[in-house]
Amino acid sequence: MNVEKTKLMRISRHPSPITIMIDQKQMENVECFKYLGSMLTNDGRCTREIKSRIAMAKAAFSKKKVLFTSKLDLNLRKKLIKCYIWSMALYGAETWTLRAADQKYLESFEMWCWSRMEKISWTDHVRNEEVLLRVNEQRNILHEMRKRKSNWIGHILRRNCLLKQVIEGKTKVEMEVEVARRRGRRRKKLLDNLKDRRGYSHLKEEALDRTMWRHRFGGGFGPVVRQNTE
Repeated sequence: MNVEKTKLMRISRHPSPITIMIDQKQMENVECFKYLGSMLTNDGRCTREIKSRIAMAKAAFSKKKVLFTSKLDLNLRKKLIKCYIWSMALYGAETWTLRAADQKYLESFEMWCWSRMEKISWTDHVRNEEVLLRVNEQRNILHEMRKRKSNWIGHILRRNCLLKQVIEGKTKVEMEVEVARRRGRRRKKLLDNLKDRRGYSHLKEEALDRTMWRHRFGGGFGPVVRQNTE
């Protein structure tokens, strides 16, 4: 183990430094580090990762600005942005747990893309609704992230793998262990924006039906009405 290249981070509500000595050398405590392209922080949130991804996507847009603002067909330019720019911004979004502030960051980035594509400056004082009308679009980036997340979660719930055991293990612990609840609203969890009032067991049951799952989370936000064929 290379002590100089190894970092130490504690993920907790109130993270504090940890002292670990190897060969008379103390490992460095950090607040965040990048692992497999994703930014991990000691508070367990994804805000810093989202900001980092948005910054990288904006830099990529600026490098190809001539292409995205050219006289090519509007639909073609929108497909290029969603294919190259959005994919960079939403890398690893399957594991994100979004707060209201994080959703605003993503929606602002989406409007930034369409405004830059149409060469609309913030000094022009053009409303977002007008920008969406010009590019013939709706706010779709949150829906795209939700669709990616549902595809990944559905794949996990249909298999007997470690990630599924982790998700079910946390649910089981929460049901059996009584923990003193802190004041205020609890943190959002990985499956909160996919579950409904019927809970995790119903979500797991729906995931077994691949077609139903794709219709519900892939085609739109609303549930699919089951039709009995007799």
